[in-house]
Amino acid sequence: MARAWDEVATTLVVERGDALSRYAYLLTGSVDDAADLVQEALVRTFGRPRLGLTLPRAEAYVRRAILNQVIDRSRRDSTWRRVRHLAVAPPSVDSAADASDDRLDLLGRVRKLPPRQAACIVLRYYEDLTVDGIARVLGISSGAVKRYLSDGLRSLSSSIDPAGARSARTGGENVST
Repeated sequence: MARAWDEVATTLVVERGDALSRYAYLLTGSVDDAADLVQEALVRTFGRPRLGLTLPRAEAYVRRAILNQVIDRSRRDSTWRRVRHLAVAPPSVDSAADASDDRLDLLGRVRKLPPRQAACIVLRYYEDLTVDGIARVLGISSGAVKRYLSDGLRSLSSSIDPAGARSARTGGENVST
C-alpha cells in the first residue's frame, strides 16, 4: 500500500506539478506564494497514507487543499486589516499643548489595558462603532463588549482623573463641614 501511495505522489508531482503551480498562481498572483501553497498542499495530502488514492483523486485533494489555504489566508488577512491599527503604534507627536500631553497619556493608559478592553475602547470611541458593531468585529457577544467597555472605562477613569477620585474620597468630609 505504501508503495502505491508513494508512486501516486511522485507521479502527481512529475506530471501535474506545473498545472498545480499555475492553479495556485491564479489564486494568489504570486509565483512564490503559489510554490509555497503547492508544497504545503502536497504535505497535507501525502503527510499520511490514504487508502485508494488514485492520481485524479490525489490531484483533487491537492487542489482543494490549495484553495482552502487561500481562503484561510484571506480570512486571516482580512481580520488583521480590521484590527491592525489597534496594534500599530502611531508616530509620536511632540506638542507643547496640555491637550496633546493628555492624549498621549491616555494612549499610554489604553495600551496598558488588557487587549480586549483596549480593542473595545478604541473601536467604541475612536472608530465610533456601536456595541453590536464591536461584537461583530471582534467576534464576541454584545454582553462581553459591554463588560470590556465598563471595565476599561473604570480603569481609565481611575488613572486619568485623580481629582475626581480625591473628591469621591473626601466627599463625606465636605458634607459634614
